[in-house]
Amino acid sequence: MKRILPFLPSALLRACFLLSFLTACAAPPESTPTPYPDTPSPAEINAPLIESPALVSIQFLNEIDGWGVTETQIVRTNDGGVTWYNITPPEVTETGYLIEMFILDNNNVWLQKPDFDNYPNKGFLYHTTDGGITWVMFTTPFSGGDNNFLDANNGWMLADLGVGAGSNAVSVYQTTDGGETWDQIYTNDPNLADSGDSLPLAGIKSDLTPLNTQTAWVGGVVYSPGEIYLFRTEDAGRDWVPISLPLPSGAENFELSIDKDQMRFVTASDGFLALRMAGDITQTAIYVTHDAGDTWLLTPTIISDAGSADFLSANEAVVYNGNQFYVTRDAARTWTIIPPDVKFGDTFAGMDFVNTSSGWVITLDPTNNHYSLYRTSDGGATWFPVVR
Repeated sequence: MKRILPFLPSALLRACFLLSFLTACAAPPESTPTPYPDTPSPAEINAPLIESPALVSIQFLNEIDGWGVTETQIVRTNDGGVTWYNITPPEVTETGYLIEMFILDNNNVWLQKPDFDNYPNKGFLYHTTDGGITWVMFTTPFSGGDNNFLDANNGWMLADLGVGAGSNAVSVYQTTDGGETWDQIYTNDPNLADSGDSLPLAGIKSDLTPLNTQTAWVGGVVYSPGEIYLFRTEDAGRDWVPISLPLPSGAENFELSIDKDQMRFVTASDGFLALRMAGDITQTAIYVTHDAGDTWLLTPTIISDAGSADFLSANEAVVYNGNQFYVTRDAARTWTIIPPDVKFGDTFAGMDFVNTSSGWVITLDPTNNHYSLYRTSDGGATWFPVVR
């Protein structure tokens, strides 16, 4: 397996990652003793090792525990991304962007896989309660969409029923038994019985954000300048009402969208929302709420370009705009701009931060379709390859 700073012994490298997240690791001079004390390595996961996995997506729970998806495997690390284990369910042979993965904690993870022979009315949901060592499979009455679990039992699903001419039919489901069974709460497909129109058919729905079993939001885009697609339910998805946001000056000239995973509640009261504004230029506006989404405040800084946003706590967030990282520690009132020493440019394919210091970036080299994984421990200023 290729390591960060490959001239270091692997044991020293692992110790460096685990002992210091604030400074970059460096090899000690040969004439001096190793400055790192002996530290037990993380326990091995009871699964096959994977050397240099080509990660297409990642999610870390903390500075050492993370999950990833390749085009054919589900993988897991417990040393910050240096070592990866294959924990793919036995029946799964294709993953990549076909899989919708939701990680509640290091034990409870769900994978939704479409049944393309019966799309969009059937799929397979895999659930592990032991960190991927064993999986159970459930058949679902939907193929794919956006799934979110509140705890080990209660979850939501915004099921995609098809897109056409700027419209998107969906159904909303809930489960109370960890995904084994699902109840359809709502649909806006006019071809189905009991179809409703409080969640309009027009518009592409990309994001479902639940607060609890009763309250949730659906966001997306309608491709009409100045209009926002954002709806809220307070009766478990039976009825939906439109939500207005205070718009930045000039927003009426932009197409406004709420992309997948760009709205998040970090506590029961505190949340963030990133609004992408696309036109002659692209910008990102950040909103915050401190009253469980009853009101949303437009924060002062409009970030040029559009990229990924990770919302970490009631005060902390990291945004990448294609060139540099924006870090806030005061709920988006002010931002620190951090230029990275690696120019990711068009190779940037995703990121995940667990705090304002520690994060990872996936890159994709378009010339050879090669994925790499980089890590920072100083908020995005310095990056080291972990998998390449």
